[in-house]
Amino acid sequence: MRHFPAFLDLSGRVAFVLGEGEAVEMKAGLLARAGAVLHRAGRFGGEHGEVLPEGCAIAIGAGAPEEDLRALSAHCLARGVPVNIVDRTELCSFVMPAIVDRAPITIGISTGGAAPVLARLVRQRIETVLPPSLGRLAALAGRFKDAIRRALPDTAARRRFLDAALAGPVADLALAGREEEAEAAFATALGAAEARPGGIVHLVGAGPGAPDLLTLRALRLLGEADVIVHDRLVGEGVLDLARRDAERIYVGKQRAMHCLPQEAINDLLVRLARKGKRVVRLKGGDPFVFGRGGEELEACRAAGVPCEVVPGVTAALACGAASGIPLTHRDHARSLTLATGHTRDGRLDLDFAALARPGQTLAIYMGVSTLPALRDGLVAAGLDPDTPAALIESGATGAQRVLRDTLGRVADRAGEWHTGGPVMTLIGSVTAAGEGAGTFAEAGRSVAELRPA
Repeated sequence: MRHFPAFLDLSGRVAFVLGEGEAVEMKAGLLARAGAVLHRAGRFGGEHGEVLPEGCAIAIGAGAPEEDLRALSAHCLARGVPVNIVDRTELCSFVMPAIVDRAPITIGISTGGAAPVLARLVRQRIETVLPPSLGRLAALAGRFKDAIRRALPDTAARRRFLDAALAGPVADLALAGREEEAEAAFATALGAAEARPGGIVHLVGAGPGAPDLLTLRALRLLGEADVIVHDRLVGEGVLDLARRDAERIYVGKQRAMHCLPQEAINDLLVRLARKGKRVVRLKGGDPFVFGRGGEELEACRAAGVPCEVVPGVTAALACGAASGIPLTHRDHARSLTLATGHTRDGRLDLDFAALARPGQTLAIYMGVSTLPALRDGLVAAGLDPDTPAALIESGATGAQRVLRDTLGRVADRAGEWHTGGPVMTLIGSVTAAGEGAGTFAEAGRSVAELRPA
């Protein structure tokens, strides 16, 4: 973050405006709309220029001689007065954002001076999403501010009440302009609000790591959570979407390295919920696909803690889509089997005979280190070692890498190829087709047959 966003109260305060022309007039108009008292000047400093008036709160300049603009910038910077010289970021201590005005709601969009046109385009997009009457809803909440604090002295209780009230029927009435009905509904909801609401655990699938692959429900819950308990496969881009003041607890697990054992994670979720917290247990992929979400759900139920499961895009689906490999195809794979490559008591506890059956795609989670053993088990059960296979590392993210070859050669190369990211192994004829590979008509033949002599 290059610039820290802040909203200044300029009502009745002096704003110094230097210069003339369309650019400075537009900025001056925004300051006047914010209630500032404008002090206009054509020159600054020197024999004939003006100086900053007493109590000046902000200064802008454009359309004035270069030496005057530089003098204004230096003077303000030395005295700690915010200054903006239009289109001269090197002379500014702040930049003027593109503004969405839904008073009392104000949204500022800035590119740090790098691309003002882009900021304007973003503003236009936001304008189309937010209803013009949104300010009514904020004003309604403002009128009840003191009543809410009296009725709900606990901060978490107030936040939970407002999350529900400002997104439900009360909001619909306010946005429709039915303000008396909205006030009555708000008062009724406040009277029924719990002073100390109970906690809840949401088991939320974060998908493969790309923030735009989150579900809308997951995004909403991230914005409401008091605590986020996350694993190592949850990317920073996803965590950045969470409520800024939410507590974050890392409980990451990887092969032979556990930050917290599963039983301790179960206990943590229950303990936090019993404190009245809204807990989001954020898990890479989908909570119920090799995510041990079932164990966490059972622990919550056994403790009498409410628990909701929010599905996510599991790694097999994301990796297949991002690498152009359809997991099913009517000419090649009529079924899909998901399996884990993790060992149990030092051995792969898999039904190799079932996995080696033709006409299916195998999606193997967390199996890069055990891939040679997986290959050996499949080949012993009758699968051709020349069956096409693909390894997808960090699938559906900017760091995605794909290795395509026969199952035999992929298993031999996996150890040296792998750079540490999560890997999905796909096995089946469809992996021989797609971007950078052959066609689906060719996919029924082995990779060895397709390889030029």
